[in-house]
This record gives sequence, C-alpha cells and structure tokens, in this order.
Amino acid sequence: MATRWPGIALIGCGLAMLPWLLVLAAALPATPSVPHWSAAWVGLDALEALGLTVTGVLLLRRDPRHPLAAAATAALLIVDAWFDIVTSAPGAELAGAIAMAAGAELPMAALCVVLATASCRPGFPSRFDHPPHHPRPDVTAGAAARPRPHLPRSPR
Repeated sequence: MATRWPGIALIGCGLAMLPWLLVLAAALPATPSVPHWSAAWVGLDALEALGLTVTGVLLLRRDPRHPLAAAATAALLIVDAWFDIVTSAPGAELAGAIAMAAGAELPMAALCVVLATASCRPGFPSRFDHPPHHPRPDVTAGAAARPRPHLPRSPR
C-alpha cells in the first residue's frame, strides 16, 4: 500500500479540481486586463527555447535524463499553442495562431513526446545495460597507477 499512495493522492487531487473548474468557468471575466501580458508570453517562449536547447544538448550527449527535459518542453509547447489559439482575436490573428500551432508548436511537441516516451518502450536500452558514454578513470588503482597529464607551464 505504501507504494500506491502517490498515485491515489494524484487521482484524488485531479478529481478534487473538477468543482473548481466550474467555479472558474462561471466567475472569470470574458475580457480580463493583464498588466504583464508581454512578460508572460516572453517568459513562456524563453522557457520553450531553454527546454528545446537543453533537450537537444542532453540528447547529443546521450544523457539518460533527456526524456525529462523533452516531457517538460512538450508540455510548454502544447500550453503555448492552446493559449495562442484561445486568446487570439477572430480573423487573421486566430488564423496565424492556428498556423503557428499546426506548423511549429505541435510538431515540436510531438517530437518531444516521442523522445520522452522512447525509454518506456520495450527493448529500449537502459542506461544500466551498457557502460557510460564517457567512462570514468579507475579510482581503485590509486593515484600512483594513473599517468599524470602533462600540463604546460603558464608564463609569469
């Protein structure tokens, strides 16, 4: 039972939010005034850029943590697409938001989802199945057994 409590707690919290959604739907104004609108959008796009960059770097380094960055980045991209569409004015602004979602944000999110879930597929090599990409020096051999690197003297 001890290992099940986080799952049960998360389900309970998710279900407890349902009445709150009804309260929000009834109480929120249709056209709110947001004082830091630009900061919110720039911040979201900055997080997406950071997420894409970190995911790419971790993937190139064959770092087993890349699925975590990919999952977070996928969520950011999907949220961005959703809010771009639902906050756009009808007409050209909405058409641009839909085009951006369909042509950039959602395809990048889909790639991130594939990267995030690849390690869940059967047959995917675990990081424990093979030696690390950059093996560490043998620390059991002692300092005398390891060759010391030649470092040039710095001019003074």
